[in-house]
Amino acid sequence: MKLIKPFCGLRPTRALASQVASHPYDVLNRKEATEIAKDNPYSFLHINKPEIDLDSKTAAYDRRVYQKGRENLDQFIEQGVLQLDEEANYYVYKQIMGTHEQVGLVAVASVDAYEKNLIKKHEFTRPDKEDDRVRHMESLSAQVGPVFLTYKSVDAVNELIEQTMETESEYDFEADFNTRHVFWVVKDRNMVAKIDTAFDEVNHLYVADGHHRSAAAQRIKRLCQGRNPNHTGEESYNFFLVVLFPDKQVQILDYNRVVKIESNILPTRLLNDIGKYFDVFKVESATMAKPSIPRCFGLYLNNCWYQLTVNNKLRAQIDEYNPTESLDVSIMQNTVFEPLLGIKNQRTDKRVDFVGGIRGLEELEKRVNSGEWQAAVAFYPTSVESLMAIADADEVMPPKSTWFEPKLKSGLVVHMLD
Repeated sequence: MKLIKPFCGLRPTRALASQVASHPYDVLNRKEATEIAKDNPYSFLHINKPEIDLDSKTAAYDRRVYQKGRENLDQFIEQGVLQLDEEANYYVYKQIMGTHEQVGLVAVASVDAYEKNLIKKHEFTRPDKEDDRVRHMESLSAQVGPVFLTYKSVDAVNELIEQTMETESEYDFEADFNTRHVFWVVKDRNMVAKIDTAFDEVNHLYVADGHHRSAAAQRIKRLCQGRNPNHTGEESYNFFLVVLFPDKQVQILDYNRVVKIESNILPTRLLNDIGKYFDVFKVESATMAKPSIPRCFGLYLNNCWYQLTVNNKLRAQIDEYNPTESLDVSIMQNTVFEPLLGIKNQRTDKRVDFVGGIRGLEELEKRVNSGEWQAAVAFYPTSVESLMAIADADEVMPPKSTWFEPKLKSGLVVHMLD
């Protein structure tokens, strides 16, 4: 089964690309998105977060939000801000963030392959967020936020992408976090065919970021298929927008926690209990507490930083052959969060919140020092190998185990649905 194929992308003009490109819909709250887009009529936030153009009292999932998104998309097309490519192309998307570079192939992936688990998942989805993406895609008749996929690197694919990057780019601009975004359109029919053939070596794809969007695309396919008596399987709703990065290039940052601690749990007692599982060392700063290897954690408690390292007793209890239970986030859950703090389900418990590693450990200090939270735990990043092992085992990662950087920009290319 073919996992991917080229498509006719709806894209901004070269002159407007840097103004159109926006944050993904789910990394900004409404206030932040409104502030960013207020002086930029071309921002794609008007399409992928259209509540910013409605009264602030309008609920995020109100039907008028989705109608406004369609209205704004139509307006962008009518004004020539976005234009549809005449032929089905692949696209190449390079991101440079500091010393890290990653290059992805932009394509559409098969929903059938997703349903057959050839495109593997590692997270549960929330019904409300999934419903939101279904309504958004259905209202716009488009997929506007690409799903981040990874795959085991293939030399032949890498070589073709390198050749593409030797040609003139379509877009090249710098955005937030000093991240550079470079984008190529693969128009050469011979190169498109070569990429098609080379990618046949890839047996499986893995959803890295975008589980709700991919699940929503599956539901959209089933809705459209049910409404189409002449369904063939080749309609555009049978595919969803993706960017595919080889596993060796994917950068996963730490995904940290802040927690609320009940008043009857004293910091000294908590440290003593933690000491049953970890070697505990008080350190002078967040920099010294930042984990540099797996099985090492940073703890901020009572205005002090500590470095926690799994002790020999706990190490002997870890099932290294269980890809989920051997994760650092699982170890912390099973030794501290549940037995010592009473947090059984991080997905639903309001006593825990999550802070992406891009914000640094200083953000953990700030949030605890505000008084709203009583402690913070810093993690070593989960590896892409662990992600793949869990997906291959048809298991599910604990919530918020991975933070991918840099984030894909929305608006550089849209996949229109039939």
